[in-house]
Amino acid sequence: MDRYAELFQRHDGVFVPFFMLGDPSYEDSKRIITQAIAAGADALELGISFSDPVADGPTIQRAHLRAASTTPSKALALVAEIRAEHPEIPIGLLVYGNVAFSMGFETFYAALAEAGVDSVLIPDVPVRESAPFRASARQHGIKQVFIAPPHASQETLGMVAAHSEGYIYAVSRDGVTGTEREAQFEAIHKGDTPVLLGFGVSTPAHVKAARAAGADGVIVGSALVKLIESGEQDLIPDRIKALKDAL
Repeated sequence: MDRYAELFQRHDGVFVPFFMLGDPSYEDSKRIITQAIAAGADALELGISFSDPVADGPTIQRAHLRAASTTPSKALALVAEIRAEHPEIPIGLLVYGNVAFSMGFETFYAALAEAGVDSVLIPDVPVRESAPFRASARQHGIKQVFIAPPHASQETLGMVAAHSEGYIYAVSRDGVTGTEREAQFEAIHKGDTPVLLGFGVSTPAHVKAARAAGADGVIVGSALVKLIESGEQDLIPDRIKALKDAL
């Protein structure tokens, strides 16, 4: 089953929340993710805690710390539970490269496939250095997603378009994740692979601007993770509904 292909065929405008697996605890994390699906999440992007999350801003960095006891094996066990209860939703992981290196590519991608993962984004591995990752991902049926950074050369964008599977993660601005800086919405030049826009997308107005720029959907992380940090995770379903309505 190609869950991403089916997703983009069914929906004109896709909403994807990001959560850190194990934040603030294993059981709370599962409950939050389950509620997000019930609130209308079309797909999931889920992070595995890492000690040096270079692509993440302060909000997501603190989520990495809160989830530090959730090891990669525990995180994948949680993914497997979510997959068993929600067989149709696409599940993507955001994982830093050292996790794959330390486990070994073969073991890493095999574990993702066993847990029911559809795609993986490794933000600290550029597409130019990705050949061994892509080879193992393809062997195990995992889609390797790449970032299309702002102001990238046509050569880089061409490589991202050629090798990114499932979707392309378009970054709305330079820098790290977070709502501290406003997202920017320049026209997106699309090919055959759907484009999801992230980094700084936090309001219904941002969602509408992303769609107007040509994005097929959005990924929202920090705006939701902040609610977990403040103990207001019960507000997440209403926030998701408001953002999804803007699509």
